[in-house]
Amino acid sequence: MLSGVSEATFPSKADQGLGLFDRFADHANTIVSRAPFFAFCLLLVIVWLPSYAIFGNIDTWQLIINTVTTIVTFLLVALLQNTQTRSDHAIQQKLNAIADALADLMDAQTDTSSRRDLQGDLRELREAVGLEERESA
Repeated sequence: MLSGVSEATFPSKADQGLGLFDRFADHANTIVSRAPFFAFCLLLVIVWLPSYAIFGNIDTWQLIINTVTTIVTFLLVALLQNTQTRSDHAIQQKLNAIADALADLMDAQTDTSSRRDLQGDLRELREAVGLEERESA
């Protein structure tokens, strides 16, 4: 393991240690990313359309749907941003683990004739993904 690089999280351990908000955001993400939620939103708009007869005033009628959709959108963006940020972090950890393993493999598989070429590739790989050189024991 390179210094400064955290342990990769295996998929079986990805949900361990999540706080209440993170678990809620995951659950909300699961619900809103499915077809039934879209159907519910569509049904809500279809039910709202004839409600003009109840309100009579087009400004009030439009204000209601605009307010509801704005509030729901605001809350969903916050929840979905949470899950996206954690997903991006997990992907970056996995890419770092792959790059670290590739760097170790390149280092272990080089013979003296190709070592110079692979050392340059190894240095370039580490610089590209921000991996630091190993500390000697």
